[in-house]
Amino acid sequence: MNEKRKNPAENTSDREIVITRVLDAPREKVFEAMIDPKQVVKWWGPNGFTTTIHEMDVRPGGVWKHTMHGPDGMDYPNKSIFVEIVKPERIVYKHAGGNEEKGGASFTATWTFEDQGNGKTKITMHSLFPSQEARDHVVKEYKAIEGGNQTLARLEKYLEAKKIENKEKL
Repeated sequence: MNEKRKNPAENTSDREIVITRVLDAPREKVFEAMIDPKQVVKWWGPNGFTTTIHEMDVRPGGVWKHTMHGPDGMDYPNKSIFVEIVKPERIVYKHAGGNEEKGGASFTATWTFEDQGNGKTKITMHSLFPSQEARDHVVKEYKAIEGGNQTLARLEKYLEAKKIENKEKL
């Protein structure tokens, strides 16, 4: 039997995208902004994108279907299945999406939310692709690294605006 087994310690860095940002907001608020569809539509996606959420059932086995509308007029349908939800520290989902012109994108995403003290949260988006080619395709065709950084910047701006709005209500 000459079966090749996966080494649990294998290096997967050539199949990963990891994006991190420290936000000036408590972890519970950051987590809530990720799982509340009314909030997600206000910040999700790179600059110039809008998002329509068709379904967002945040529980293991739950489905998240949304369409990202690009500034170029292209629509990018997405479907994810939530695998794990650990409030307020981790969300894991399997993602499939893309469009006919650019091809598909499949990966497992793990978002972690680390309390940094003083009302700050370190958020990490970790995407693991089935192959280096799949990762490279998403980086090239969808500009995934730049888009991920822009998405977290939009989340940061959204949370800052929400904080100011809440102070004004007091």
